[in-house]
Amino acid sequence: MSFILQPHLKGELIELRPLTPEDWDDLFAVASDPLIWEQHPESDRYKEDVFKVFFTEALESGGAFVVIDTNNQQIIGSTRFYGYDPARSEIEIGWTFLARKYWGGRYNRKMKELLLNHAFKFVEDVVFFVGEKNFRSQKAMEKIGAIRIGLVTRTYGNHPPHLNVKYVIARPQIAQTSEDRRS
Repeated sequence: MSFILQPHLKGELIELRPLTPEDWDDLFAVASDPLIWEQHPESDRYKEDVFKVFFTEALESGGAFVVIDTNNQQIIGSTRFYGYDPARSEIEIGWTFLARKYWGGRYNRKMKELLLNHAFKFVEDVVFFVGEKNFRSQKAMEKIGAIRIGLVTRTYGNHPPHLNVKYVIARPQIAQTSEDRRS
């Protein structure tokens, strides 16, 4: 079964739907806050010309979403699936950002739950890469149970390569019941 990169995922708190070109204005309004990007390797992503490249690559990836607050139907961020590797049974979740008013609460956790629940229908492992100096996002990864694996080098936009922390979340194994063991 092939990985479905852009399902429409909906929970009580947030909805994830495929990114479209028409989302530019609303998503850039969120992304234009410099404080969102201050710890990110591409810290100038709040600039329109830099974000335009990010947005175009997101559309071209075929796995990008907008994050919508179900209470007010406003776009509050973006995330994406990327790098599906069937041989390794893994996919990456990344390029995630949320408006600052949604930081530190339940929104990131609920977004990742929707993405992970979908991903684990297809793969054993989900990987995440976080900038080495992006301590805020590293803490968020650890809050959702991601395991730090090590450091890797990644390139963002037109910037030189940066060290990133690699995290993994493995598909939870369902414990066998005594009935399963008897068969």
